[in-house]
Amino acid sequence: MTAPPNGRSLRRTLAATVSMALAAAGTLVAVALAPEAHAAGVPAPSPVGISGRGAAVPFKEQEAEYAATNGTLIGPDRLYGHLPSEASGRQAVTLDAAGEYVEFTLTAPANAMSFRYSLPDNAAGTGRDASLDLKIDGNQLKSVPVTSKYGWYYGGYPFNNNPGDSNPHHFYDETRTLLGSTLPAGTKVRLQVSSTSASPTFTIDLADFEQVGAPVGKPSGALDVVGDFGADPTGAADSTAKIQAAVDAGKAQGRAVYIPQGTFQVRDHIVVDQVTLAGAGPWYSVLTGRDPVNRAKAVGVYGKYANQGGSKNVTLKDFAILGDIRERVDDDQVNAIGGALSNSTVDNVWLQHTKCGAWMDGPMDNFTIKNSRILDQTADGVNFHMGVTNSTVTNTFVRNTGDDGLAMWAENIPNVKNKFTYNTVILPVLANNIVTYGGKDITISDNVMADTVTNGGGLHVANRYPGVNSGQGTAVSGTTTAARNTLIRAGNNDYNWQFGVGAVWFSGLNEALDATVNITDTEILDSSYAAIMNIEGATKGLHFENVRIDGTGTYALQIQAPGNASFTNVTATHIAQSNPIHNCVGSGFVITRGTGNSGWYADPPACTGTWPDPKWTNGGVPGGGPTTPPTDPPTDPPADPTLNLAKGRPVTETSHTDVYPATKAVDGDANTYWESANNAFPQSLTVDLGAAQAVKRVVLKLPPAAAWATRTQTLSVLGSTDNSTFTTLKPSAGYTFDPSSGNTATLSLGGTATRYLRVTVTGNTGWPAAQLSELEAYTG
Repeated sequence: MTAPPNGRSLRRTLAATVSMALAAAGTLVAVALAPEAHAAGVPAPSPVGISGRGAAVPFKEQEAEYAATNGTLIGPDRLYGHLPSEASGRQAVTLDAAGEYVEFTLTAPANAMSFRYSLPDNAAGTGRDASLDLKIDGNQLKSVPVTSKYGWYYGGYPFNNNPGDSNPHHFYDETRTLLGSTLPAGTKVRLQVSSTSASPTFTIDLADFEQVGAPVGKPSGALDVVGDFGADPTGAADSTAKIQAAVDAGKAQGRAVYIPQGTFQVRDHIVVDQVTLAGAGPWYSVLTGRDPVNRAKAVGVYGKYANQGGSKNVTLKDFAILGDIRERVDDDQVNAIGGALSNSTVDNVWLQHTKCGAWMDGPMDNFTIKNSRILDQTADGVNFHMGVTNSTVTNTFVRNTGDDGLAMWAENIPNVKNKFTYNTVILPVLANNIVTYGGKDITISDNVMADTVTNGGGLHVANRYPGVNSGQGTAVSGTTTAARNTLIRAGNNDYNWQFGVGAVWFSGLNEALDATVNITDTEILDSSYAAIMNIEGATKGLHFENVRIDGTGTYALQIQAPGNASFTNVTATHIAQSNPIHNCVGSGFVITRGTGNSGWYADPPACTGTWPDPKWTNGGVPGGGPTTPPTDPPTDPPADPTLNLAKGRPVTETSHTDVYPATKAVDGDANTYWESANNAFPQSLTVDLGAAQAVKRVVLKLPPAAAWATRTQTLSVLGSTDNSTFTTLKPSAGYTFDPSSGNTATLSLGGTATRYLRVTVTGNTGWPAAQLSELEAYTG
């Protein structure tokens, strides 16, 4: 990776550097089969090469949808489970016959290329291997192997490799190859199908072309894992023990350890402490491998775990870790980098095909990842987990992670003063581009986030996930700074919630988010749903200043929880809905407007009770989608029709008598009960389900003991999304409670979205008061 330039200007907007090409194209069809036909993809802003923001990458990127081809353009399409939805810009080109190709014209000299592609899975779910011809100005250079064994996951979280299950996703992979010489600008580089016998289709997303420098030589005085310790650079023999011996000797002797050119088989962690491990460059020095018997052991470079004392003063640089992880098993430590590494640096490494690029378990302090690439992970790109402080990821390119791209998770131990800066994070297949779950004085600035696929947004700040709470000091606190970020096509539908997630979103699920959160000098472009969203609990202390919103699939603001926010110089254009705000909590969310705002405010806001289909500016047409979506911890689980939504939820009452409060009606114990004041009908009980739910069945109970005589209560059921305006879900009628049949009444409802569920009782033949031992609510 190229180091970022010094003195980057802190400009307010990227209007001069990012041009929104908004198109109103409809469904696109196959291109003609002319030799120099172009795919004519819908223009869409690229997340690569934005001046002053994101990673300063060493490559020039070209999208297949704008290249010469005789293949078939697919997309644009953002629907989860559709092949183009996981492509950069949500478009790609499919080749399905011998002779079909995509041809790129170099815009700068290059001697290496990477390309992103997708092959179909095989029937067994183990993937297929094939190859594509690589031609230079029409002449065959080589055949490049391609595979689908690192893609294609199915079912619900944490997913499986069974094609018979639902929800296929994680379709794409990347491969790289050296071109043998430096090719000048103007050279035509073609990927062409020679045969469809090994794969019926080849879908090409993009290609990255770069000029790779000469190998880095051995530092003076360094130990050589080959020359001094006999590691095998051909990859034929297991070199784990020999590289570990070199690392141990390097620590003992105070000498760096050098990995020369070669591919080294490593089947377990190399544990590092107080040592430098350096290679000849990530294109030349490669660690790869996995234990052939114990699949929970695989290549990785780890510090000692914190409970073992952790590691310190480690430098890892100039090599690649290319793993062989083909499934997601969250308990397996098969990450490229892990453990605890204090006062340590990872510089210019290439991490691919592992579970996580770097999952760092603290406590640990002063750790940096910089100038690196993290690609094709089955879970997170990076996670600063549990007591990571004063640590940074900067100038790093992240693409195609199976979960959050860059994450901080303060589980049980505070994360403090960490920074994610100047990174480009693209296409997390699940969850968010960048997120902090809890954390004090966190900085997320100067990044580019693009093409969120499902169940997450571009930028997320939240009190969510286990162990994030103010009691342990792990909740969001101090000042969270999110400055000079660009978000493109961020956010997407959450198929658990059945509505869209905003490009920038906040959650107080565990407890109210009550801190200073500053979102400044930021562009939010072509959002798939809302630009800004809050949900769950409450969100307080948000400040938006110098923010440009250009293009949303639904709203500018999607308010789903109480709180407050200030807005100064926030402008919004190309908002899909005529009313730019959806807010069903009413005055519970307080907006303070400064100067310079336009396009995003309305009074009153919309509160429809239903979510509109998104309207995408690049021509995507919503429709269809999977029927059994995944469940992932960063979002709420799918509604279980057998789950009592009211159990343990907050509840209010019009009155109660003696020791029979409303909480007795949602405690899950049918032997305890709520009783209202006597001789004072009507009386009501209202339970907050936490979020709008499609309630289809309400079960009302009295204690089952035979001492309770049969009685009929006259009652109605009402619902609301804001606890202010209620609609009748079930008209008033008499319901008989008979101990011989369980003392239960079941009421069928229509599934109207309801957060606040109310039962109002106007009569009781057995006692002059409203009585309920349980109020249960179900979605099925």
